[in-house]
Amino acid sequence: MYFKLYKDTGGYWRWTLYSANNRKIADSGEGYHNKSDAEAGINLVKSTGYSTPVKE
Repeated sequence: MYFKLYKDTGGYWRWTLYSANNRKIADSGEGYHNKSDAEAGINLVKSTGYSTPVKE
């Protein structure tokens, strides 16, 4: 898996998480003014690990 960090057409920072087969599996859901805020969002996703519960 890998994250892609990029600026959208409006100039906001966004991220997308891709699986090993290059399919999009998650995204930031919003744009960020600061690159560091987008990176913080990536770090939040990374920190959840595999023990994060799933709720229905």
